[in-house]
Amino acid sequence: MCYDDNARPPLPPGATGSAKGMDVVLTAADGNRFAAYLATPEAPPSALVLVLPDVRGLHQFYKDLALRFAEVGVAAIAMDYFGRTAGLTPRDDSFEFWPHVMQVTLPGIFADAQASLTHMREQGSSVMSSFTMGFCMGGTMSFHCATQEQLALTGAIGFYAGLSRDFGGGGTMLERAKDIKVPSLGLFGGDDPGIPADQIAAFDAALGVAGVDHTVITYPGAPHSFFDRRATDFAEASADAWEKVLAFIAARAGAAV
Repeated sequence: MCYDDNARPPLPPGATGSAKGMDVVLTAADGNRFAAYLATPEAPPSALVLVLPDVRGLHQFYKDLALRFAEVGVAAIAMDYFGRTAGLTPRDDSFEFWPHVMQVTLPGIFADAQASLTHMREQGSSVMSSFTMGFCMGGTMSFHCATQEQLALTGAIGFYAGLSRDFGGGGTMLERAKDIKVPSLGLFGGDDPGIPADQIAAFDAALGVAGVDHTVITYPGAPHSFFDRRATDFAEASADAWEKVLAFIAARAGAAV
């Protein structure tokens, strides 16, 4: 797993604004009820971000991350994956996530992502630039979402996205990267044995084949899950990653969807 209950996202640069967050329960088009967490800035947001968690689903790290986005003026909603199989139970360290991960499907993820984006868009402008950002399994799902025109995304961001595992039965990300339709930002750790350099290079090349604007960055020596306030040895990589993420969003905020 990526983050335990004590993990917290690093602070973003320029986080001076006030924000509010709330737990919500959303309903997808197929009737699935699932947990999400919406964070909104006090001022009108500059963009919208759907946060896709790691294999543990919606836990505190991702609620905090949504708030960090809102503090820099970007509305964010973090969604859970497991409403269909685990209901609305908490996703703390005691949650046995693997049996539920094995039942995740891409159509289910896309339906929940659509419901999350719709709810967020209803709080502001329906034409506002919208992004996905995920971690580990969520990074993979972020790029899978980027293959779906109906989600009307402006861009997709993935931290340490798994590239060779078939999450949800839709093929690996190395197989599906050619189908990505929106600008993409991939962030990886150079000391992550689960995502070797040759796979990252193949992903980068496949995005080139897709013909989309993309940037793939590897931080030398950084491990999986380096983006954690406790990982002081990798604070510089985390700070740079925040800057890259916010610059990616800012460069496309206001883009037509």
